[in-house]
Amino acid sequence: MLQTPDIETQPVSVIKRFQEQKLMEALEYLNRHSPFYQRMFRENHMRVESIKRLEDMKHIPFTDKTDLQRENKDFLCTSPDKIIDYITTSGTLGDPVTFAMTDADLDRLAYNEQISFQCAGIRPGDIFQLMTTIDKRFMAGLAYFLGARRLGAGIVRVGNGIPELQWDTILRIRPTVIIAVPSFIPKIIKYAETHGIDYRQSSVKKAICIGENLRQQDFSLSLLGQSIREKWDIALHSTYASTEMATTFTECEYGCGGHHHPELIICELIDANGMSVREGDIGELTITTLGMEGMPLLRFKTGDLARFHCEPCRCGRTTMRISPIVGRMNHMVKYKGTTLYPPAIFDVLDHVPYIENYVMIVSYNEYGNDHITLRIGLREPFGPEITKELKDHFRARIRVAPEIEICPVDVIRKINFPDISRKPVKFIDNRKNNR
Repeated sequence: MLQTPDIETQPVSVIKRFQEQKLMEALEYLNRHSPFYQRMFRENHMRVESIKRLEDMKHIPFTDKTDLQRENKDFLCTSPDKIIDYITTSGTLGDPVTFAMTDADLDRLAYNEQISFQCAGIRPGDIFQLMTTIDKRFMAGLAYFLGARRLGAGIVRVGNGIPELQWDTILRIRPTVIIAVPSFIPKIIKYAETHGIDYRQSSVKKAICIGENLRQQDFSLSLLGQSIREKWDIALHSTYASTEMATTFTECEYGCGGHHHPELIICELIDANGMSVREGDIGELTITTLGMEGMPLLRFKTGDLARFHCEPCRCGRTTMRISPIVGRMNHMVKYKGTTLYPPAIFDVLDHVPYIENYVMIVSYNEYGNDHITLRIGLREPFGPEITKELKDHFRARIRVAPEIEICPVDVIRKINFPDISRKPVKFIDNRKNNR
């Protein structure tokens, strides 16, 4: 039987000492092999051997996406002939960021997904259906494949979209677990209902949900999560990951946050001044990768806002758990005196049954204040009263009502799924064009 990694059930003091040893090893590696960090240590008169405790990390400067975009090649710690896989993520300042992974990094990636799947109660003999892309230089699909293989589970690489193909695969191969963006699950439910498929009696028992929040801050299901469970009684496990981290936080059976893997990553939460936040407060997630060979990162600011939950979990793990992501630092909107992040808007829209698709656009008004416009596609024609009804939904949930424009579904779909994007586009920030 597969076991939880021993370090994940140790006392907090043991986990801290373990991570401090890993930190010293990571610093020594960067000091020997990373042109970027060698320069950073030198310019800041840093002696890496003086960093011995997690508390000492406050003396290390931060790294962010701008550094990765401007000095991408200087993050590489190995010779090019050791690189096995090249991954890119979209950039906003120019060229996309390239992540180069060695054979050892791919082994680490597989191990990360294996123990994350185990955390969600998945075992050898389960069969995954992958409802996201494994191509287009995308890390996640590759990680899922490698992790399932290491776990001893099967995997069917169907890709994203095409509900007809998804159901043909489910009925033909009988997977037990699907990996999908949660907002896609209502679409395959709708297809099943329309085509007389008894989805409630299918082989699928569990969904690994990626890319979108499934829960609220108190760990209750979001409106989207509730709508899925009301229709389809399968276990829903939320995950959080990013290319830069090459590490996944996955919920266990109790659904109280994504579990931290101390052997793979060090996590901090910082405020706008770069200081650690108090326990229980929201801060920007800042990470230091452990065990990476090709492109390790040190105190990298992810831009994601979250909080940590440090009490032991009922599953027996004593590791920190990360909350659902509150939002992105640069996506914060001040609207009519209320601070909002896009997930709060999406949560309202996802619960309205007659909405087919949408996009949120933020710009400045004539006074230089944030302005929100929602372009919404409807599943059937409605009269002009629908705008008032939708605004009432927003006032009830978030106290303010954005401007609403009803648009053809096909127009919104082209915005959501541009040819060059690997992820659905639901948020457009036009403020950066007016600064």
